[in-house]
Amino acid sequence: MREARLDRQLRIEGWNQEVLDEARVALVGDDDLLASLYVLSAAALGLNTLVVLAPSLDARLLDTARRLNPRLNLLFAEGYYTHPILDDLFNGCSLIVDLSSYGLANKLLLAKSSREGIPVVRGFSSQLDDQAGCTVFTYRRGRERQDLDRLVSSRSLPAPHRADGVLDLIASGLALAETAALLMGRPLAEEIISYSRKSSRVTGGDPHILVVGAGGLGTFVGLALAYAGLRTMTFMDPDAVEVTNLNRQVFFHDAVGLHKAEALARKLNVLFATEARSQIAYLRGDTDISPYDVVFDCVDNFETRIILSERCRAERKLLVSGGTGVDSGQVVPYRPGRDEKTPAELLGLDEIVHRRQAESYERLRASCVYEPNPAVIMTNQIAAGLMVDTYRMILAGEEPASIFYAPGAILVNPRETQHGH
Repeated sequence: MREARLDRQLRIEGWNQEVLDEARVALVGDDDLLASLYVLSAAALGLNTLVVLAPSLDARLLDTARRLNPRLNLLFAEGYYTHPILDDLFNGCSLIVDLSSYGLANKLLLAKSSREGIPVVRGFSSQLDDQAGCTVFTYRRGRERQDLDRLVSSRSLPAPHRADGVLDLIASGLALAETAALLMGRPLAEEIISYSRKSSRVTGGDPHILVVGAGGLGTFVGLALAYAGLRTMTFMDPDAVEVTNLNRQVFFHDAVGLHKAEALARKLNVLFATEARSQIAYLRGDTDISPYDVVFDCVDNFETRIILSERCRAERKLLVSGGTGVDSGQVVPYRPGRDEKTPAELLGLDEIVHRRQAESYERLRASCVYEPNPAVIMTNQIAAGLMVDTYRMILAGEEPASIFYAPGAILVNPRETQHGH
């Protein structure tokens, strides 16, 4: 069963699942959500042994992780990392993931890394002054940097702080990507990975949201919307859950054979008190999207993405379009009346489809039935978090940018630059 559940990532060239299976990974946290999101995604990826030191974990996400990966061996110690005497917890660990937000733990772990040669993946989200974002970097002896102090929190000791589930989703995905790369001997980020934007406050309103696609990207968009306090959403997807979806579609552990849209809506309603609905249908040229205030494009093929761009332009609907590959992704917003080109036009999807001389969009959708492509969890959660954060910026009246994620970097491009391509 393990091989079937992980089939899509086993298709990635050079992927070494055996290393992940056997790794012993330490995790230090003080934000139950950030640490819990990492545990959930790590379990889906097939990291089976996690040693966690944190004050608490989210029971909903922890239960989901255990059901998703029955081989998960989670050794959880409740507390804070405040003294080297706790080092014995990490005996035999291949690396330490530091998701804490106080300087004492950061400094102790960086010193341990330098002294003992054990790598530390440092990741956190932050909201300071007028800036919000997240930061990730992997430190190991020999990777000395002048800006290493950026990885140390200005707050010396543990203290209550406000979690942001959307930013935590991005940060945990980036940290897990670095974890997997480190364990498998793949290239690490050369620079500190940083995503930052102006802090904003979203107030009022209960927008009606359509999420087209309830697969890996749609799953995390739904989760991020729930964390953003956005409750009224509809998922549209014709497909049923397959075992091979379970390496990235984390809420379907008990839904194999059921329709994705229906299963996802039900799970979010139960776990996060959303008001989610489902439509078991294709997005077509005549699909009615008039009831919705915003559309999230989470589909997995270019043909449907083109149709969705055209429908949103025709009906003057706000569109946040996301796409992912094995190790990259992009987010392109479209605001009718303000943006000249749709996401499909900016990304040149028509030209790509014409070159492929595709058949109908239904038969060539990149589902597990028709075209089993390599896929992994991290790019889905990173892109989904960026999609929902982009929407929050729009709701706050800010000017969003197209965002591109590649290994080791998040590139935020001014929209006028994108229009020039």
